Amino acid sequence: MDRTPSAYRRVMLKISGEALMGDQGYGLHPPTVARIAQEVKAVHDMGAEICMVIGGGNIFRGLAGSAQGMERTTADYMGMLATVMNALGMQSQLEALGIHTRVISAIPMDQVCEPYIRRRAVRHLEKKRVCIFAAGTGNPYFTTDTAATLRASEMGCEAVFKGTKVDGVYDKDPNKFADAKRYDTVSYDEALEKNLGVMDATAIALARDNKLPIIVFSLDAPGGFRSILAGEGTYTRVGS
Repeated sequence: MDRTPSAYRRVMLKISGEALMGDQGYGLHPPTVARIAQEVKAVHDMGAEICMVIGGGNIFRGLAGSAQGMERTTADYMGMLATVMNALGMQSQLEALGIHTRVISAIPMDQVCEPYIRRRAVRHLEKKRVCIFAAGTGNPYFTTDTAATLRASEMGCEAVFKGTKVDGVYDKDPNKFADAKRYDTVSYDEALEKNLGVMDATAIALARDNKLPIIVFSLDAPGGFRSILAGEGTYTRVGS
């Protein structure tokens, strides 16, 4: 057990489905899923209670299907099912590390995961189980970013951690511009006005209304998630 005290008691980790692909162009890359599970375990060992939301873009993205002529609602439901597959994959890796994990779906599918019941989910967290919330909000037209902010608010999380490929929010793409500047802090309104790509507008507005800070950090940096909870690390804080 890591004796380093966590700066947060309960957190939401939001990662994209693409983060699970590794160098592949599609699907789950087991070594990458295992690496992310190790990052989650490092934070769990500090005593923090962890919620997770994983996107489905590595398998199916509703907006992409809609753009190709598929009916939007159907495409979004297909994307929600993709998030359940990713959640089950992450659950398998976490439990291989000895961490009790529950997949909780907004769309009932009792054979593979639990339905979303808020009080039951809170109890799982109190028992130090990792809760992976799948199937978005259960409604089309809402992203997994919005689902993460919604569930974080319902669970009483102290922050949403958005794991990305870069170590924070920049004024322009750091992969394309050498002079890109990283923000240490950004207000909710600034993130919306400048369209900084932190999360979609609905998610940011929901976080603002519930005074829920968003911590943007690099999921590719080994130990990055843990270091922030230990009061170190490089990140951008989006807040009031």
